[in-house]
Amino acid sequence: MTSKFDKQKFFSGKNYDELKAECLKNGSLFEDPDFPAAESSVFYTAAKQVKLDWLRPKVILTTEPQFIVQGATRFDIKQGGMGDCWLLAAMATLTQYPKLFGGVVPHSQSFDRDYAGIFKFNFWVFGDWKEIYVDDRIPTKDGKMIFLHSADVTEFWSALFEKAYAKLVGSYEAMDGGSMGEAYEDFTGGIAEEFDLADKPPKNLLGIMMKAYERNSLMGAAIIMPIQKANGEIDMRPMIRLRNPWGSEHEWKGKWSDGSEEWNSITDEVKKEIGLVVNDDGEFWMDFKDFSDCFNDLELCHLSPDNLEDRDPITGQPAKKWCMSRLDGYWRRKLNAGGSPTNPETFWINPQYHFEVIDYDEDDDKNEGTVIISLMQKDRRKLRLENRDNLVIGFIIFKMDGPASRPLSREQLHEDNAVEWSRTYTSAREICVRMKLPPGNIIILIITGHYCLVPSTYEAGDEGDFLIRIFSEKPVASGQIDDKTAIKECEDLATMSLRLAFEKITGKDGEMNAYQLQNLLKSVFSIGEKQVDGFSIETCKSLLAYRDRDVSGKLSFYEMKLLWDDVKFWKVAFDKYDADKSGSFNSYELREALYNLGISVSQSTFNALVQRHSSREDKIFLDDFLHLMARVMTMFGQLLVR
Repeated sequence: MTSKFDKQKFFSGKNYDELKAECLKNGSLFEDPDFPAAESSVFYTAAKQVKLDWLRPKVILTTEPQFIVQGATRFDIKQGGMGDCWLLAAMATLTQYPKLFGGVVPHSQSFDRDYAGIFKFNFWVFGDWKEIYVDDRIPTKDGKMIFLHSADVTEFWSALFEKAYAKLVGSYEAMDGGSMGEAYEDFTGGIAEEFDLADKPPKNLLGIMMKAYERNSLMGAAIIMPIQKANGEIDMRPMIRLRNPWGSEHEWKGKWSDGSEEWNSITDEVKKEIGLVVNDDGEFWMDFKDFSDCFNDLELCHLSPDNLEDRDPITGQPAKKWCMSRLDGYWRRKLNAGGSPTNPETFWINPQYHFEVIDYDEDDDKNEGTVIISLMQKDRRKLRLENRDNLVIGFIIFKMDGPASRPLSREQLHEDNAVEWSRTYTSAREICVRMKLPPGNIIILIITGHYCLVPSTYEAGDEGDFLIRIFSEKPVASGQIDDKTAIKECEDLATMSLRLAFEKITGKDGEMNAYQLQNLLKSVFSIGEKQVDGFSIETCKSLLAYRDRDVSGKLSFYEMKLLWDDVKFWKVAFDKYDADKSGSFNSYELREALYNLGISVSQSTFNALVQRHSSREDKIFLDDFLHLMARVMTMFGQLLVR
């Protein structure tokens, strides 16, 4: 499993293996320069910083420390002074999945064999597995560990695990507040789904939990099983096993609680089969109805196929697996950060992604397919150090008649045409929505089952990177809808007689150079029209080069006439798509103009054009636009057929 992890290199420029070998060779203990033993690694809020002692386990204990003592279990972990019980709960769940736990916490590490004061862990970071190393200096106060630690004082895997995660997100304080789903994802690469049980839980919640259980989704444990009572009766009852990371202080005291009369009526064989342990461990059982009534939220983490256990860790039966699609993207100001539908002029320029529901669920009587879509913003927790909060994000899904060869237009992406929403826009790291959609089929030659997913920030212009993942019971085809860099022919325009003006400027030579073209354009655009500022010589040279068929450096009258048709056509487009009549384009107006001129460019090409041809004020004037059009047409190497 380790082969898929990227070897981490921070400012030191070396990875774990190189650093450990260097320490062993020098007889030194590793000190991490990228996550130093300093208050700044604990708190990013200056007012909270206190003096701490960073001690290695061999100094904290009078006995020999151990990395893992007799295997890691969900009962190992005790919370400290940081508000990261969400992390603790996710870690406890992880211990129940040996394959997953071994991938995140490599077992080969120890405090005796080849000890060099350096330990490594593996985390899923926005789509890729990363190897994170730390030294083993742990923050203490009065010689005692102040954060997460193991119940066995000689065991240190959990404290070092927490330190590695703190390094990943920037500091210990950055972990103050979070969700189990977020941690589940970082430990497994899965997709987290949350249900509000206090508001309107789905009617088929038990079915959702059962399907999640069959696929080894992380949620503690949920199982329907026959309960055989001591009198021999069989009671089919949905039961939920839970664990409170704070211990037994707040255990359930109702039906099926530890020592209840319900458990006393169950045979010892059944108790042993389900692993019932009655002690002060914070673990307890509830029936499904009590669980639904008493809890506000349910978080599931569905595992990606490559990380899924081949067999159920409890029953030993072959595990069912989700199908997954992954799409990476970004929002950039002036390029594709169009904002939510509350920004109707720019929403359509957001990134667009096509996906097709190919088949329906096995047990679905409506012939629909389950699709779980996750939109996650990347690296925002680290940006707390820069006082930058999460973006407000969401997505909308539109129905398509078939696969799209180019992005949908502004009219097609009107919110009235949406078939699904992400419920609301949220500042959470991730928004995840489960939906049922009909699969692809052909009805009267109209292909259905094709959908366009449009992720966006709420405010236009907000920049960030994102990851989209689509989980489904059956395979789902997906991909970005982007323009290919190409050009289509446009209709001919009525020609204009320029011979008198042309001959007046060129004289006997009969050919026009760039400087003469500059004078001609200025004079023509000032007749019968609003005065246009002069055209730069760079623009005129590019225009000339575009229509200079014989590469003579000059234009014949025929070449000039073709160029003039182009310029007039582009000028009409400029006036039409200058929506605010400011005499200039912003990047959104430019994209719409190019789109309607029949010119398709990829996002990367469009970004390059904007950077090259916009002014310092991020405006594109007529001169800039004509220059851009000439360069684009020359780049394609095609002449329009008029």
